[in-house]
Amino acid sequence: MEKMIELTLGAFLEKVAKDFPDHLAVKYSETDFTRTYKELNEEADLLAKGFLKLGIKKGDHVSIWATNYAEWMLTLFATAKIGAVLVTVNTNYKVIEAEYLLRQSDTKALVMIDGFKDSSYTDIMNTLCPELKTDDANNLNCERLPLLKNILYVGDKENTPEGMIHFSELYQLGKTVSDDELNAVKATLSCNDIINIQYTSGTTGFPKGVMLSHYNILNNGKGIGDRMLFTENDKLCIPVPFFHCFGLVLGIMACITHATAMIPVYYYQPKKVMEVLQNEECTAVHGVPTMFIAMLEHPEFKNYRFMHLRTGIMAGSPCPEKVMQDVIDLMGMKDITIVFGQTESSPGCTQTTVDDPVELRVSTVGRAYENVETKIVDPETGETLGPGKAGEFCTRGYHVMKGYYNMPEATAAAIDKDGWLHTGDLATVDENGYYRITGRIKDMIIRGGENIYPKEIEDFLYSHPSVSDVQVVGVPSVDYGEEVCACIILKEGATCTVDEIKAYVRANMARHKTPAYVLFLDAFPITASGKIQKFILRDQAAKELNLDSEKENEAV
Repeated sequence: MEKMIELTLGAFLEKVAKDFPDHLAVKYSETDFTRTYKELNEEADLLAKGFLKLGIKKGDHVSIWATNYAEWMLTLFATAKIGAVLVTVNTNYKVIEAEYLLRQSDTKALVMIDGFKDSSYTDIMNTLCPELKTDDANNLNCERLPLLKNILYVGDKENTPEGMIHFSELYQLGKTVSDDELNAVKATLSCNDIINIQYTSGTTGFPKGVMLSHYNILNNGKGIGDRMLFTENDKLCIPVPFFHCFGLVLGIMACITHATAMIPVYYYQPKKVMEVLQNEECTAVHGVPTMFIAMLEHPEFKNYRFMHLRTGIMAGSPCPEKVMQDVIDLMGMKDITIVFGQTESSPGCTQTTVDDPVELRVSTVGRAYENVETKIVDPETGETLGPGKAGEFCTRGYHVMKGYYNMPEATAAAIDKDGWLHTGDLATVDENGYYRITGRIKDMIIRGGENIYPKEIEDFLYSHPSVSDVQVVGVPSVDYGEEVCACIILKEGATCTVDEIKAYVRANMARHKTPAYVLFLDAFPITASGKIQKFILRDQAAKELNLDSEKENEAV
């Protein structure tokens, strides 16, 4: 069995800084921020002392609300060094969601930028904490968020909002704290301590705070980087958000554990990513399928050369085989891999390797990591199923979360008495241990007693020359309970009809899999991390088709 990392994130960063002091750790093309591993570690130490001076103690919760700024990464390492818990905030959140997260997570300090897209974080915080206008920035007394004591602002110092402390002041505060004081705190930390709380996307009900330890995310990152053959000579472009496990673990942790250079992008823009891949000579890039599709279909795609690109990860939602093949053929990512997992498993459970045959890398999500157990069970009986039988994917091991923060009942529902995490994902496994994900249990369409897996139809429709992106959902039906609805985004300039799509599927797949409905859309509802929100798409489709469930029931 592979040896596990039994260090805290802070201690591991110190090890890398000692082993690779002058090696590039992080570089931003948008700013002049470039750090070696030695410089990154020293800056994290200084900021850690700044947080201590601010009054942040071991176990305190510090939220970070920002896109992929350098301060995001610095806050991660600084809080890890003093045992504070970093709470990651979705960059798309508005006032109701932000209030829920900051209250539910017991946040003591918040690090934030001014805003992103149509969310003004400054306005939101002034709504939640009108006391900012009058309170001491060093000790807030916010009625709606009583535990919140400090807000640290990342942005133009001269425009620091009232009641907030500029992030740069942490550096000055840190200079007043001795190394001995910081080292005394470090000595109390354990790799099994909680380092991070990540809130699930909340596709059903309120988001839940997933508690992850140093041990969880460092070892998962190590396993992920190993399967991409990462070394200190690689450079990973990270356009996926840090607040999500994709950016934090598959990105930052995979790099840290291999002394790989990180080339983050503030937020995903297809042209910007292509520029970075070319100009920074990146060897790897991560993204969800829609990100890769947007680059492949960008009108300027052919103007860029990705001479050094070899690997990376496509994940976050089911990966269409055609898109995977195009990324290999047109972007040169011959060693691209797929990771499957979820936040609750920190997040990786299975992954393909660069040595797997192409057909397995485009059609499966690979095999389980070292020290990770996996199985397929019947969702109804809990019976373990053999090869080729579809059931729920379950996993057990070092990577399973510590639980949901302050939600013991939800934790017990997700992790059974034997320690198995029930993912809610439908999958099959072959005789060689390669897994295929067929969808979510709740996404499965049951049409007249027939189980239909949307991904199978989606993968086929990607082969249609006019289809850019597709999502298949179930919509209400009086006769069959549910019917298949294909929601399609056409390629720019392409034309297609509903009848063409139906005929295309009918000619190649079983009749019951032929979509009863086809909708042509401009975009899909997605989370900030790029996941398609099928539950919203399903509701939208039912509404547009006038298939409201209640009306259908009345008709019966």
